[in-house]
Amino acid sequence: MPHQDGEGGGGGASGAPGTPGAAGNRPGELSLALGIVALLGSFFPVIGDFVAAPLGVLALLLGARGVWNSERGRATNFGPSLIGATLGALAVLIAALMFAVTR
Repeated sequence: MPHQDGEGGGGGASGAPGTPGAAGNRPGELSLALGIVALLGSFFPVIGDFVAAPLGVLALLLGARGVWNSERGRATNFGPSLIGATLGALAVLIAALMFAVTR
């Protein structure tokens, strides 16, 4: 059956026009994943210096973008965005402390 006006295809995960969509949720999802990886890697000195710190910064920036999207109604994942940004900031802090202690 052909697509008719007013039926689905709009913008969201639910398919309704004008609802927040999966594209707006992407930064928050990436932030959460990168924040977890960065936090786990930040406890290892070499991995923390070269991998966890940049991933933590990226998680922080993407999380901030996800929160921004959520506040403006473009996304539906405020919680994961905020948690990803927090984990990213924590990973950067731990990587910096590990760098200071091991050098």
